[in-house]
This record gives sequence, structure tokens and C-alpha cells, in this order.
Amino acid sequence: MKRQDRRILRWIGVILALVLFVGWALLWPLNSYIEAPGNASNLRSFVKIKGHPDPGKGSFMITSVALQQARPATYVMAKMVPYLSIEKADDVTGGQSSATFDRVQKFYMQSSINEAIAVAFRQAGRPVHKKYLGIYVLQVQPNSKFKGAIRVGDTITKVNGHHFNTAQGYQKYIGKQKVGTPLAVTYRRNGHEHTTTHRLVRLTSSRSGIGIMLTNNMQVTTKPRVVVDPGQLGGPSGGLMFTLQIYQQISGHDLQRGRKVAGTGTIDADGHVGEIGGIDKKVIAAHRAGATIFFAPYIKPTKLILKYEEGHQTNYQLAKKTAKKYAPGMKVVPVTSFKQAVHYLENTK
Repeated sequence: MKRQDRRILRWIGVILALVLFVGWALLWPLNSYIEAPGNASNLRSFVKIKGHPDPGKGSFMITSVALQQARPATYVMAKMVPYLSIEKADDVTGGQSSATFDRVQKFYMQSSINEAIAVAFRQAGRPVHKKYLGIYVLQVQPNSKFKGAIRVGDTITKVNGHHFNTAQGYQKYIGKQKVGTPLAVTYRRNGHEHTTTHRLVRLTSSRSGIGIMLTNNMQVTTKPRVVVDPGQLGGPSGGLMFTLQIYQQISGHDLQRGRKVAGTGTIDADGHVGEIGGIDKKVIAAHRAGATIFFAPYIKPTKLILKYEEGHQTNYQLAKKTAKKYAPGMKVVPVTSFKQAVHYLENTK
């Protein structure tokens, strides 16, 4: 073989190696995810109430975190950008498949929307009817004796023949039973009801349980009817902002007053706001969309948390720290309840 031919083959080999390396760096999936700032979307396009358009000239914005599976190239990039974070796949999905994870997030979102509708209508003095159907099964833990019988997406409607109107009711009843006690669980799947009996497992040193993660499954009826289309968004973190949007429309009270108001936080039946994940990314997303106010959940940490979690930051503390660095001019407002958020908007220019 001539020297020139060997040189050509060598160059071909180098080019192929480079192509393979670039392909690996860009396409090879890693067992981790990258969290980045997502979008801040105007909720006016999500919520429809016949005869009750949004009277505001500003906007309420729901914020999100962009989540994508890491590749070698994006993993290196995430290490270099301070506001990007890398999370283990199991920490993000709980060990579930992508399809199951997406399904669980939709359950969370629907539960959050139902609570938002109920809280908003009550605060507006409008009638609302809640029918508690049971509890969605979001995950069955590996040590659960019900694993294999109960699946993600099932709705538990009774335990030992008892139906409760809150998840706390189920948890309180089950928690009183001893570890190892047989429990008959009635659940609904694909429109059909089934019952299975297995023994309870130990959840903590003092409490027994089925061994599942759950959220509320309820039916909310109002007049007029509220239609909420969350699109591809999932999870419970939009609860507060959905409540504000629905309340503004049903009450006709302009809380926005021309302002772009973003925020995050779960909402419960009593209107309390709960903490969420990824708030630093959501602050950046809100700033990019022009928001000037950002509602951040605040839950005072217990002495136990401060003792065992060094450097603990509340949602509010992390949001404020992020805004100072990446969102100058944005006002981060701590909130513990829906009423507190409304009070701020009514009394602040």
C-alpha cells in the first residue's frame, strides 16, 4: 500500500472516530436529568369560565421547570452553568418509567386544579360541590404487601368497607391499625371495582400503612363550569396561581391591575400554600417573561429540619437569593396562603 493511501485511510479513521465521539456526546442517554428554567405562561389561555372573562389587563403566570435526560455534552454544560442542576433519574422519576411518571404528574395536576377551583369559588362566595372519590395511587413502595395488586392510577375508595372524604381520613384510620394486620382495600380501575386484602407494613417507628404515595381524586362541580386545560404541564405546583386566576375571573375583581404576576406553590383545601421543587429555575423563567412580582411559598422550618439539614433554605429564601442574582427588579413575596396573596395584590401598587 502506498504511503498516500495509508495517509488517506488514517484521516478517514480519524474523521469516523470524531463523528462517533460527537454522536456519543450528543445522543448517548445518561442515568440523570438536567433541570433548567422552563416557561412562564399566561393563565388566561388555560382557564375558561363561560360568561366570566378575565377582567385584568395584566397577567397571572404559571411557571415551569424544563426537564430533559442528560447526554454527555449537556451534562458538561450543566456543570458549567450555575442555575442548571443535575439530578439522578431515580430522584426525578421515583424509579418509574417515563410513561408512568408523566401519568403521575397529570394526576397531581388534576388534583391541584380541583383544589384551586374549590378554594377560588369559596373565597368568591360562590357555591361549589366537592365529591370525594378516593385517593389516586401514585406509587406503590417496594416493601408494600399490596405491590402487584394495586397499581399506579388506581383509585382507592374504601378500606375495610369504610369510605372517607379526605386522604387524611384514610391515613388516620389505617395508622391506627397494627403492623401486620390484614386490610381489605377496595379500588377502582378502568371503571371497575375490585377488593384485595393484604397485611399492613411499617412506615415509621410508630405508624403502619399500605405503602403507597397518594393524592386526592375528587369531582368538583360549579355553576358556571370551570374548564382548565393545562396542556403538557404536570405536577401540583401551579395550585396557587390557578386559584388566583380562577378567583379573578369568577369574582370579576381585577387583582392584576396591569401587573405581570408569577409564582408557584401547591394549594390545599383550606387555601394553604405548600413548597415545591425547582423554584430557582421558575424565578428565572418568570423574569425572562417580564414578571415583576413572584409569589414564593414560605413554610417556617422546624428545629428538627434545621438540626439535620445543614444550610436548609426555604422556597422563599432560595427564590429571593436567585432573584437578587438573576432577576433584578423582581419583587419576591413570601406567602403561606391564598388569602395572603390576595391581600398583597389588593394593597400593593
